[in-house]
Amino acid sequence: MSFASLTSSSVASASQLSAGPYADPNDIRNAFTVAMSAMYRNEVPLYGDLVRIVRSINEHVIEQRSKSQSATESANYAASERLDLERHGAIRLGTPYELRTVRRLFAVIGLKPVGYYDLSVAGLPMHATCFRPVDGVALAKNPFRVFTTLLRPELLRDEEARNLAASLLDRREIFSPELLELLDAAEQNDNRLNPQQAEKFVTEAMKTFSWRPVASASESEYRKLVSEHPILADIASFKSSHINHLTPRTLDITASQKQMSVEGLKVKDRIEGPPARKCPILLRQTSFLALEERIKFRNSEGSLVEGTHRARFGEIEERGAAVTTKGRKLYDQLLVAAMDKYRTVSATSKATTMDQILADVFQAYPDDWSELRKQDLVYCTYHLTQKPRPDTLPLNASLESLVSHGFLTAKPITYEDFLPFSAAGIFQSNLKPGSEGESIQKQANMPDQEGLERALGCPLLSADDLYLRAQTQSIEQCAMGSGWDVRS
Repeated sequence: MSFASLTSSSVASASQLSAGPYADPNDIRNAFTVAMSAMYRNEVPLYGDLVRIVRSINEHVIEQRSKSQSATESANYAASERLDLERHGAIRLGTPYELRTVRRLFAVIGLKPVGYYDLSVAGLPMHATCFRPVDGVALAKNPFRVFTTLLRPELLRDEEARNLAASLLDRREIFSPELLELLDAAEQNDNRLNPQQAEKFVTEAMKTFSWRPVASASESEYRKLVSEHPILADIASFKSSHINHLTPRTLDITASQKQMSVEGLKVKDRIEGPPARKCPILLRQTSFLALEERIKFRNSEGSLVEGTHRARFGEIEERGAAVTTKGRKLYDQLLVAAMDKYRTVSATSKATTMDQILADVFQAYPDDWSELRKQDLVYCTYHLTQKPRPDTLPLNASLESLVSHGFLTAKPITYEDFLPFSAAGIFQSNLKPGSEGESIQKQANMPDQEGLERALGCPLLSADDLYLRAQTQSIEQCAMGSGWDVRS
């Protein structure tokens, strides 16, 4: 399938692509997303069922909300055209070189590294960042994200396993020579490619993230890595950095999870993240459990022998509003309180109990858009209405006054990032029982953002800075369009 045909179904047409010397990064990202979704559906057929279930639920939710006259009620839900493309993927990388090269690759499709995630808090020998678009126009066109983890070998206890993983990773090459040439060419032109290069780029990039069922490790080496940590085996044993899940966005994760179960998918016992709310915040996630997949190893005689590997799964997510620093502090306090309370309950029916505890504890978190905004708990963009301004309204009216009198509307900003506890919970639920952090060093729970930035070759962007900038810019645009000196 050509680059032009991949993008024509979403944003760009062939004529638009040929109008200038360079392809729009948003169009390349669309082609990349469509190609990756097709590849993953072919590799994991249950992913196709997942997309179908989510699309059906979303259509129903949009239809029901379209009947509502409340703009506030529907303020934080994506347009259907964004939902059709919206995905997040997850990859696991082994070396700083792989991470730096992936950064170069994602720059071509307009993704930048945002935020730091320390997964050692959940017993995982990794840390991560989120590659995603960062400006409003790009996010509206296609908010594709990739949760990208990097192995932290210093957290592994067993020296033999650590050295084995390093040896396997040092001799593998997950990027084709053609892809590396295209990255060099793009960097000579401010990370831009012409349409012909873009088409080849998408094809070559898929090779990096595709599933290759013949392992680079021998069966004995694979078993050694698994015994140290299942994720270590997934990172170091294969010839590509295969996508381990691709996640569509649902507007009703409870209904989607129920339908997944009805259709026979082996679903996680509970939804990760905040409890269900009238005004959703941050991120809720669930998944069907990882598949047992057939793989092949080479034995000491060089012959291929059959084996299995369990790592790839199907995930869905429900996104709410981005919370402010104050809002995140309250969220973290309540989450800790809920987890402390959870530890005191019996081991029976823990999934249900945790949901009940969360719902109870999170009653302290306002569940009304106006109150969330007034208490500075969520980020919003502000927009002028058509309501005429009376002469009696002062030019320096407060932001809240302008909203309450209907001269401005406030729209919660969608959370575009990830929750470490949710991500870790999803990962852990797809590992083998008893593998939770048994083999990482006791110095875990020590973040190393500087180490990840050294591996990346650049600083990480702050998600809070991006949300605050979007909010501030919207206020400035309202001021310019109205003549008011809008005060927060």
